[in-house]
Amino acid sequence: MASRHVLPDVLGPGLRIVFCGSAAGAASARAGAYYAGPGNRFWPTLQRVGLTPRLLAPAEFRLALQHGIGLTDLCKTEAGADSGLSAEADDAAALAAKVRRHRPAVLAFNGKRAARVFLNAGALDYGEQTQRIGATAIHVLPSTSGAARRWWDEAFWRKVAEAAREK
Repeated sequence: MASRHVLPDVLGPGLRIVFCGSAAGAASARAGAYYAGPGNRFWPTLQRVGLTPRLLAPAEFRLALQHGIGLTDLCKTEAGADSGLSAEADDAAALAAKVRRHRPAVLAFNGKRAARVFLNAGALDYGEQTQRIGATAIHVLPSTSGAARRWWDEAFWRKVAEAAREK
């Protein structure tokens, strides 16, 4: 029996960028909305870097499509902090299939954990990666989670926004 997704994918044709996290955080799972934790910088950052014209509330996550933005997670069936996720729930093959089907210009990982699993890599640097999925560029970004504040650098988010606008 298939496990139910914690949050639905927000995907469609013609996307400039798809953001992929590890899994829904606990607050997001409770709210039923992407990046709903009170300390999460995701939605304010999208506005600051020019990917959305106004600040979207987490409950408005489906509106991301109107701005050419898709949302998904590597692990769709569990929620919580990265340290509490089981490796068996990660589904890199499903993510790759989604990217091949929807062909966004950019796949951007919100944090390194999901990127490491997906790319089967140990150490990763932030920024654009050498790997691609067809024509889709892959970027690794500092996590917007409040738990990852010490690694925060909005410059990488500005670069990925620029790359998405160029496509």
